[in-house]
Amino acid sequence: MGNRGIRKKRKKVRLDAQQRFIKEKRRNLLALPGPREMVIVLDGLKPTFNIGKIFRSADAFGVRKIHLINIDFFNPAPAKGSLRWIPAVFDDSFATCYSTLRQEGYEFFVFTPHSNTVSLQELQLPERSAFVFGHEEFGFSFAPADYPGLHPVHINQIGKVESLNVSVAASIAMYEYSRQHPAGQDIMEALGASGP
Repeated sequence: MGNRGIRKKRKKVRLDAQQRFIKEKRRNLLALPGPREMVIVLDGLKPTFNIGKIFRSADAFGVRKIHLINIDFFNPAPAKGSLRWIPAVFDDSFATCYSTLRQEGYEFFVFTPHSNTVSLQELQLPERSAFVFGHEEFGFSFAPADYPGLHPVHINQIGKVESLNVSVAASIAMYEYSRQHPAGQDIMEALGASGP
């Protein structure tokens, strides 16, 4: 297959993903907030597989909602249906998202690969935590210093890679929050599971 055939195939794949996204976005209008007070904020991520994987993990961990900043669409296939269960809030800017979540009493934790910040594992996460993840290559669309109360954090690593995949980092953050805030009977009932 030549370059022209490859471009044509990529265009078709993107159009198919956009059509699936439109369908899933309509279904998302019926999604109810997850039982935990944890929120995920995705700032300008690529519309490939990472966003869908984050939705899937968010469903597993009972995330309240996911804010998507400057994200017009994404491929919903990796979400495996989770876009139906976790509310998606589409914001044009971080300022809008920040204002909304601050009014709701959330504390922000901005993830960075730099180890000169506080480690996620050292933090005592508040009940209302908002985890912010930026673009895999370009980082955040905003200057964190312009927003008071943003806590820069990193995930401890011992290998040689500079950073984790954003969907993996988000899953680790959700796990750590869930470890610190174990599901009580009310959350287990909301999830349709029986408690201990």
